[in-house]
Amino acid sequence: MVKDVWPYLTVGLVVTAILALTAPLGAAVAAGLVTLGVASFFRDPWRDVPSDRRLILSPADGRVVRISPEGAAAGEMRVSIFLSVFNVHVNRAPVAGRISGIQYSPGSFLPAFRHKASELNEQNLITLQTERGPLAVKQIAGLIARRIRCWKRTGDAVAQGEKIGFITFGSRVDLFLPARTELKVAEGDRVRGGTTVIAVYTGEPGASS
Repeated sequence: MVKDVWPYLTVGLVVTAILALTAPLGAAVAAGLVTLGVASFFRDPWRDVPSDRRLILSPADGRVVRISPEGAAAGEMRVSIFLSVFNVHVNRAPVAGRISGIQYSPGSFLPAFRHKASELNEQNLITLQTERGPLAVKQIAGLIARRIRCWKRTGDAVAQGEKIGFITFGSRVDLFLPARTELKVAEGDRVRGGTTVIAVYTGEPGASS
């Protein structure tokens, strides 16, 4: 589990203990089950990350809800992934590189499956500089998710598939693909962070994207 679980887990365990001493058994059991559910949300399973640097991996678990053109250059794409409360919410670096910028923007808390959430909701844009040019990941809060965590700072080097952040309770993650990449997923596909291949670079390292 990620360390962010402890405030929630502590409160849940305390409430469960109090109810066990002062309330009917059913109330304590219900509180205990809710606490277990919250703990499950913060799970952080091990992933077998591919080592091929041509691959662009999924930054999150969830379902691809939208693929759309992005930017002025031909071939640039945005892949939007919706994370339900049942998905793992750890975010991962889709490629190896160095973080060149982190831009946090406050906003609304629309349901994360709505496409307007990508522009209007609270969000955190992480830009990576790679051997093949820039690539960006956007963490987006949802209706229930009210806390975005980024575990990295500008200037940090990250490995492909490395954990970079977490979003609490249902969210959305957008991946911005540069030109000269070949898409490997479609809308409706289920993806897993750090293992599912979203796209493959078609150009050589150092080539203009």
